[in-house]
Amino acid sequence: MPQQEVFYEQSLGDRRIQVLKTYDQSYARDAFDNMDETARRRLWNSLELHENYEPADLPQIQTQDGADFMWDELLEAAHEDGNVLSFFVVNESGSGLTKSLYVSPDWPSAEGFAMSRLTGDISETQSR
Repeated sequence: MPQQEVFYEQSLGDRRIQVLKTYDQSYARDAFDNMDETARRRLWNSLELHENYEPADLPQIQTQDGADFMWDELLEAAHEDGNVLSFFVVNESGSGLTKSLYVSPDWPSAEGFAMSRLTGDISETQSR
């Protein structure tokens, strides 16, 4: 199995943002469970669920059904090579603590989220 690797790392003051590519589904699930509403909306949009499903077929994002549905869609999109799943996890470190904030099946979405954390620009995450 491929190893975890750092795809991006940037510091701003005492904060450090890092994007890891991982093949560890449990680690990805922990990151998913830690995501706040803004991060979940960003993931929902990056998975293009509104383009792939009729609105009536989509659960509400803030419900457990919505979270379960989004996780299943994330797993489906995370297929890299056959049965190999890969994830991009955005971590933020500061004051001696590291927290996983976002997980995505694709690099552009994770990079965008990481950059928004550095710039403080959450407008893109809330625009949809």
